[in-house]
Formats: sequence, structure tokens, C-alpha cells
Amino acid sequence: MRRNPQSSARLRPVDLARGHGLSTQAVRNYEEDGILPPAGRTPHGYRTYTSLHAAALRAFLALVPGHGHRRAASIMRAVNQGAVDDAFRLIDEGHAQLLEDRATLTAVKNALRDLESTAAPESGVEPAPPVAAGPGGTFIGPLAERLGIRPATLRKWERAGLVRPRRDRLTGYRVYDAADVRDARLVHQLRRGGYPLARIAPLITQVRSAGGLEPLQAALGDWHARLSGRGRAMLHGAAELEAYLRERD
Repeated sequence: MRRNPQSSARLRPVDLARGHGLSTQAVRNYEEDGILPPAGRTPHGYRTYTSLHAAALRAFLALVPGHGHRRAASIMRAVNQGAVDDAFRLIDEGHAQLLEDRATLTAVKNALRDLESTAAPESGVEPAPPVAAGPGGTFIGPLAERLGIRPATLRKWERAGLVRPRRDRLTGYRVYDAADVRDARLVHQLRRGGYPLARIAPLITQVRSAGGLEPLQAALGDWHARLSGRGRAMLHGAAELEAYLRERD
């Protein structure tokens, strides 16, 4: 196959970096991490790049907003190692995660609607009665496993006031009743939506006081916009990756 004459034109690290607001060290780091294919060298040992490296850099930077830095880097490394099917699998996993996050957002909306519909008209949501661990409550380990997080994360949320488990009188262990599990699920879902703990705290307060869905609409709308943005970013990343694959061919 004939190559574009410009594909062999030599570029300096600064030539790649300048167009993306990067440092030359960042470009060198990307090469060392396998995100860019290996650079050529001048007789004096200086790195030289080509349009192939420029296409790789564009592909990586386009993949990051949709897939995150770690997965985007793994995709590029797989391509550069000739394992294109592995790269496609990683992309599929990203789309599957986005689909799952969309389902999670829907679940949050539905959970909040259910919460509002069961709220008492005067005093808000009826507090869940104390329950023993087992039939009506759960300990920190099983709850963390159910959510796919570490027990330390639940303890962190407790220190932030986001979950408020009681202590078993005999063992001193934390016991999460139905309301605690609900709060933990909501915190987990909002964290996956990209919200910091400081922003989640007032939402949890609103849920506990059954203030209704209205105070949460802005957060849910922002979350929806984030997911839509990720979807479009994935499309852009796919287009740039396809351009890079064509350049490699």
C-alpha cells in the first residue's frame, strides 16, 4: 500500500504537544506508556514522530472523555501491540458500562419517585423500625459486597453523614436497616454519576426528609447530561480511533 508522503514527515515532540496544549514531557510519557507507537530517533538520539503518532495522539485524547484515562490507554496499547480485538473488547466494555449507568440513573429516578409516593403527607417518610442483623438488617461486609465496594468506603460515607447504621448491642457491629441500605444505594449510584460526597450530602438529607423530587431534579438532569456527553464522546473517540487504524494500515 502506498503511504501518504506526509506520513513519513518527521515531527518533533513539541509539534505533537503544541496542538493539544500538552507538554513535550507528556508526549514522551505517552510513548513510554505504549499509548503512542515507538518513536524514531535521529543520529543524535532525538525522538522523531510522524503523522502516525499524531493520529495516535488524537485518538487517545478523543477516547479519554468517553472511556476515561485508564481504559483509553489500554485501548491504545492493545492497538499498538497488534491486539485490535482486545481493543474492541475494551470499547465494548465501555459501552456496556454506559448502558448500565443509564439503567442506574433510571433506577435512581424510580427509587425517588417511589420514595415520594410512600412519604407521609405531614411528617415525611416513616422511619424504618429497628431491626436485627439477619432478617431485617445487614452487616457492613455483606452490604459492601452487594454494592461492589469496600467496607472502608461505607465507613467513609458514615463519617460524612451519608449513612447512619446503628450498632448491635451485643457485638458493637454496624447494622444497616432498610433505610440505611436505601441511602447507601443512593450514595453509590450518585458517586457513579460523578458526584462528590459534599454534593451528595444535601441530596441524602432531602431524601430523608421526604422533601420531594423537585430539589433533586437539577442533579438528575445534570447526571443525564453527563451520560449523554459520554455517549457523544465515545462516538468521537471511535471516529478518531478508526482514522488511526486506517493510518496504521
